[in-house]
Amino acid sequence: MQFDRIKFILIFVKCTLIMNNLQKIILVSLITISGVSWFLSINQPEMMNIMKSYNPLLIVLFVVSWTFGMAAMMFPAIVPMVLLYSKLLTNKQSDSDSSTETLQPRLSTFKVGLFVGMYLAIWSITGLALLLAWSIPMNSFVMFQDAKSLGIIFGSILIVSGIYQFTSLKNSCIGYCESPLSFFMRRWNNGITGAIKMGVCHGLYCLGCCWPYFLIMLSLGWMNITWMGIFAAIIFGEKIWPRGIWIARCVGIVLITLGILSSMGLIILYDGMVPMNTQSEDNMVM
Repeated sequence: MQFDRIKFILIFVKCTLIMNNLQKIILVSLITISGVSWFLSINQPEMMNIMKSYNPLLIVLFVVSWTFGMAAMMFPAIVPMVLLYSKLLTNKQSDSDSSTETLQPRLSTFKVGLFVGMYLAIWSITGLALLLAWSIPMNSFVMFQDAKSLGIIFGSILIVSGIYQFTSLKNSCIGYCESPLSFFMRRWNNGITGAIKMGVCHGLYCLGCCWPYFLIMLSLGWMNITWMGIFAAIIFGEKIWPRGIWIARCVGIVLITLGILSSMGLIILYDGMVPMNTQSEDNMVM
């Protein structure tokens, strides 16, 4: 076990010294996909207008828009993880003496694609689950609530999300996300199946880190480019900075504070639910 750790550390050092053509292509691809996804997110339809019913077409539209949003927000933050995975594959290819273990460049690229694809699939499934189990029922529920009740409901969501930033689960998940080397030391699996398993594991760890942000976006109607940019910057900082947990805890303090103020009716933060509620009351008056 100690030998494996030393080998992983040596590989990591080697990874940081040189980037081959495949790594350059991966880096450019991730940045390009993120950029295109940001452009598409800017021009996407109003998400809160989609999240109102179980209409299959609207659900598909939401999942597509959500997936583009995830690619835009998350791909910059996973660049170190993906590049290290590619390097490890290349290293295994050059060090292997067995023909059965030799990895062709195309196969390595395919594995990297699977790794990223499974990661993105986890987020797509998460978006679909949040839509069906949370957003649509919540949209119907808040239609019958007054402003004071809404402030308490959404304030509670903010407080719970803020408290989560201080939990051991958050700390554990962010530890794997901000340390690609630690992730692969514990989760490495060979072959195509390994790429799928590790992509899923990475997605789940990332979900463990970031789910409060996306719950807030859906709950408070903050599904717009401004809040996407803010949360993307927070996520990037958490994952890239070695002490990203302190960013998470600072955000947690802000969320708890805003939640308390919202519950007390001192501020109004939600902008997606209230207009629908207001419009409904106006129509009843008319």
